[in-house]
Amino acid sequence: MIIQTFEKNSIDNCMHEVRDFLYKHLDQYGDKVEDIESCLLYAKDKGGKVITASDSAQILGAVVINETGMSGYIPENILVYIAVNSSARGKGVGKILMEKAISETHGDIALHVEKSNPARFLYEKMGFANPYLEMRYKRG
Repeated sequence: MIIQTFEKNSIDNCMHEVRDFLYKHLDQYGDKVEDIESCLLYAKDKGGKVITASDSAQILGAVVINETGMSGYIPENILVYIAVNSSARGKGVGKILMEKAISETHGDIALHVEKSNPARFLYEKMGFANPYLEMRYKRG
């Protein structure tokens, strides 16, 4: 397995492939292609990273982290997307990506996960906790 980290300007080297991968493999927890691309552009322009796991033929998993520009009251980073290719699930790819993301990121990391998402259990094993209830006001 090949693990690669892309930061700032090098994100161009994986932008479209990772965008398309995430759109396909996030399944019911995914976003619109435009939103995924916006997240990648934010990481490229303002700060963040993309970490991929691949074999010689395809991406097996990907993580996108955006830097928030804050600390203390808001974590320095938000893990926006993590997905594993459906053919590679249950083989430790997600855990490897999470370990790499944690080791290469400075400061705290937040993430959002639906209660019903089975990946929640991996996040808890990795040390993520749920100390807050998130509330959102949506306009319109």
